[in-house]
Amino acid sequence: MLTGRHLIEPNDLSVTEINEICSLAEQIIVDPVSFQDVCRGKILAALFFEPSTRTRLSFEAAMLRLGGSVEGFADASSTSTTKGETLADTIRVVSSYADIIAMRNPKEGAAFLASQYSYCPIINAGDGGHFHPTQTLTDLLTIRQLSGGLENHVIGLCGDLMFGRTVHSLVQALSRYPHNKFVFISPQELQMPEYIVKNILEKSNIEYRVCERLEEAIADIDILYMTRVQKERFFNEQDYIRLKDSYILDNEKMKMARKDMIVLHPLPRVNEIAPEVDNDPRAAYFKQVKYGMYARMALIAKLTGCL
Repeated sequence: MLTGRHLIEPNDLSVTEINEICSLAEQIIVDPVSFQDVCRGKILAALFFEPSTRTRLSFEAAMLRLGGSVEGFADASSTSTTKGETLADTIRVVSSYADIIAMRNPKEGAAFLASQYSYCPIINAGDGGHFHPTQTLTDLLTIRQLSGGLENHVIGLCGDLMFGRTVHSLVQALSRYPHNKFVFISPQELQMPEYIVKNILEKSNIEYRVCERLEEAIADIDILYMTRVQKERFFNEQDYIRLKDSYILDNEKMKMARKDMIVLHPLPRVNEIAPEVDNDPRAAYFKQVKYGMYARMALIAKLTGCL
């Protein structure tokens, strides 16, 4: 049973529960009208302590499409935290009004802390560099919809792998499905953290490789997950200049890829995917956005006990 549960990190859900949420999302995709009133009378509190466009609006759209209501804020400066109120007290107050809370906070561990004081389910909508589990559900649903399953893939993750919470969550989730392999494409300064490599991949004998240039690996990849290489992460600007163009996906690099490769991106993008790629049928990042809404609809319905 998912009713009343918190979702702080991907491992809070079993593989069976992830599949259950994805199956419900697929039912909603096929027949959204049948689900338009299932959460009528329920309230989602969207508490966004740092900027967000897609995630916040996706949660709000999800609840509204289920027939529920939304309250909350998109700017922490307008809340009582500016007066010194603790997160614990904010959560105690808001959870007295709402049936479920989606919270984004720049501090790692904030979602877990909130779950200790909430009277209703907490959904982690991103806590610093830690986890972003509903983006992971979005990614899994997208892969499942476009490739037919979540097993037997070569997944390439490209860009900022050190600080990217979306890639940390995705590796954690996909490593639980059989016969997936990973390719980590990044500058040395932004490689996948050791705790992901040691505690998740090597501990389970999951195959992975590391390389610095996208061209070295793109021909072998089934699913390419792009992220932004951030100039501010480099100590040496010359290293950034040397490497930055290696992580821009354009039509020339796409020519090296498989005809059925899927390109994903958590968005927002800056320049890491050239606009010319948008017209390629393998570009799925805008489909991914819509699947995210359906994944959150399914999750909200499950955690609130509406379905």
